[in-house]
Amino acid sequence: MTDIAKAWTIARRDLRGRFAGLRLLIICLFLGVATLAAIGSLTSAISGELANQGQSILGGDLEISVSQREARPDELKALKAEGELSETLRLQAMARLPDSSDTQLVELKGVDAPYPLYGDFTLQDGKLAPPLGPDQIYVTPALQQRLSLSIGDIISFGEASFTVTGIIGDEPDRLSEGLSLGPVAITSLEGLRSTGLIQPGSLFQSKYRLKLPATTDPGELRDRLEQQYKNAAWEIKTRDNGAPSTQRFIERMGQFLTLVGLASLVIAGIGVGNGVASYLRGKQSAIATLKILGADSAMIFRIYMFQILAVAMIAIAAGLVIGALAPLLIVAVAGDALPIQPEFALYPLPLVVSAAYGLLIAVIFALPPLSRAKLIPAAGLFRGEIRSWRQVDRSTWIAVTLAILAIVALAVGTGREPVFSLAFIGAALGILLLLSLLGILIRWTASKAPRPKQPLLRLALTNLHRPGAQTGQLVVALGLGLTLFATLAAIQTSLTNEIRLSVPREAPNFFVLDIPVERADAFKAQVTAAAPEAKINIVPTLRGIITEYGGQVVSELDELPEGAWVLRGDRGLTYSAVLPEGSEIAAGKWWPENYDGPPLVSVDEEQAAALGLNVGDSLTVSLLGVEIRTTVASLRKINWRNFGFNYVLVFPPNVLASTPHNVAATIQLDEAKEDSLLGSLPSEFPSISMVKVKEIASQIGTILDQMATAIASAASIAIFSGIAVLIGAIAASRQSRIYDSVILKLLGATRAQILSAQAIEYAALALILSAVALGLGLFAGWFVITRIFEFTWQPDWMTVMVTLAIGAVMTLGIGLLGSIPVLSAKPARALREL
Repeated sequence: MTDIAKAWTIARRDLRGRFAGLRLLIICLFLGVATLAAIGSLTSAISGELANQGQSILGGDLEISVSQREARPDELKALKAEGELSETLRLQAMARLPDSSDTQLVELKGVDAPYPLYGDFTLQDGKLAPPLGPDQIYVTPALQQRLSLSIGDIISFGEASFTVTGIIGDEPDRLSEGLSLGPVAITSLEGLRSTGLIQPGSLFQSKYRLKLPATTDPGELRDRLEQQYKNAAWEIKTRDNGAPSTQRFIERMGQFLTLVGLASLVIAGIGVGNGVASYLRGKQSAIATLKILGADSAMIFRIYMFQILAVAMIAIAAGLVIGALAPLLIVAVAGDALPIQPEFALYPLPLVVSAAYGLLIAVIFALPPLSRAKLIPAAGLFRGEIRSWRQVDRSTWIAVTLAILAIVALAVGTGREPVFSLAFIGAALGILLLLSLLGILIRWTASKAPRPKQPLLRLALTNLHRPGAQTGQLVVALGLGLTLFATLAAIQTSLTNEIRLSVPREAPNFFVLDIPVERADAFKAQVTAAAPEAKINIVPTLRGIITEYGGQVVSELDELPEGAWVLRGDRGLTYSAVLPEGSEIAAGKWWPENYDGPPLVSVDEEQAAALGLNVGDSLTVSLLGVEIRTTVASLRKINWRNFGFNYVLVFPPNVLASTPHNVAATIQLDEAKEDSLLGSLPSEFPSISMVKVKEIASQIGTILDQMATAIASAASIAIFSGIAVLIGAIAASRQSRIYDSVILKLLGATRAQILSAQAIEYAALALILSAVALGLGLFAGWFVITRIFEFTWQPDWMTVMVTLAIGAVMTLGIGLLGSIPVLSAKPARALREL
């Protein structure tokens, strides 16, 4: 037999399915791999479903959207020449019931006969929705419930009334439409036009979807149309990216959660190292016997490496099975919170990556204790020497370094943002190194500190630095666990406070859109008559697309600059003679109130930084198909949290005042008068849309809650891994603690005294590490909130402190529970076995 075959035979016979000494390795690897596989599988499932349903989600192979106007006849002719065309119109409108003051903000959508080109538009009973007449309308269950509608009821929008003909079951292109401020109602194009809401300056969106021949490449057609109609202010999407914002969110959230899962696997790796070390210490006699019988160090290494790899593969396989099946459970439990409910399928790439991570982590943390086991002499093994277990040869450190580099390469190679992945891994390794150094420092300080006169204190202090003490492992385990507690509490409370504390007390009650500019004074007069104390702010509103900035043509960019969201589609524009409320000049200067010179623009300083714009640079905006070239006159710092009208781009009145447009208003008044305005204003001003600020905050709050839940779910696995590591560290020191306990009992110590000494030891560690974990946890939470999700850092400090205290008490309790077997050891029996 070859040496490898002999090693495998001995390893298999020695193991024989008994994993008693390797349970910690199994638990830690299983938790880490299952977490990574679940996150990767769910992310791949959602991304795959978005790709597979790209045509249905977008509503065509290619979509052209344009704001505040419909396509011209020549544009429609050109589009129809490319393939089958479907047109939709979309706007916000107030739904009214006859003989009732009840109103509701609705997303009103007009569709033509070919709609939808892909997918099925179905009703609640599962049947295909028949084409609509000009006086018919379908409503969603949400609108039906809010207005207590039934089939056959009458509902009005603007100047037209409609009969409710059915309840919407599935709107295939819902995901590509983006965030809506109210429930959806769908009528025909003729019906929507009959409302009179489509006027010059109205805030509406036209969408034109094309079903292309199989021989036409949507990407090539997009490039050709963008070049041909570069001044038409078109936003063009293809079936490959029908819901870009959703795709970006899923990819970024998936990468973040994957790195959280990797961090939990690294924590689990510490447990693997502790478990392997504890297992090999239990095999001292067997290793010594094998060496005496002629086994060399290489044979010892192979035997136990085979055992550890076999058990690791079982744990990894179990984790992969659970991770692969996890999307089924997640969709069943939280399917409504997902942007799309994917069909179940196996995704090999995230499973292979998760398995590779698990195997590399097992190798990294198992090699050092294996190296120590193969180097220790047989005599030392029989004597139970401790110091010799600290030896690790150079080849082991080389192998560990290569495995670490492989993990870094894997994380960077499979990550969407390599720099972000490197920063995350660097931070995780930095925390591990810091805690390891802290463990060494605590042990050294305890060895040099004066000996207390109190016996229990002296014993607790000695426990921190005596030979065989697991202080380093305990510090890392406790530190990671408490850091995770503090990080989670900081992230959770900061996300919760994002809305609760961000809506200022002086925030308006309503946003009112599409007020005819010629009736602005009448609108203000009616609001004042109903609520004399109301504060009203009226601003012009337009929509346009940035086509050039600082000499750079947007259509020629291969990739948008990082953070330059203002370039994604059309954006709100306004004009003002004076500096808008909530803004202050950061650079340049504001124009005079009666300015009548060349076109100027004021830009938000954050977006200017993302675009590399400075005062004096050029910026071109396409508005209603007309390009307006301007010069940046100033940069503004905007208070986005005042819930007022804040615009990235503000122009002087002479630039935009002659362009067809409407105005919008914010209204701040007593909440008791909200219903009165909702009942009276829409009937007098049929074109307006009234948006409640509280409803916007509620929608954003729901999204943030879902984010916090996803983060907490992934990070909780890391906490479980940290607990497992703590248990492993306690188990690894059990043998030496039993020895100490027996000696102390023989010298007259009671169980209470021994337990008290250990309680003091763990309490001291918990106190020191709580302070360290608070700093590390707050930094990690700040980084996640401000740098990854770009929110404001506003944690609830009391909640963070209480959570950290609970975590410290829990870890202290776990440590004391792990001491029970030590206290139960019988002196006579223990002395015979030592």
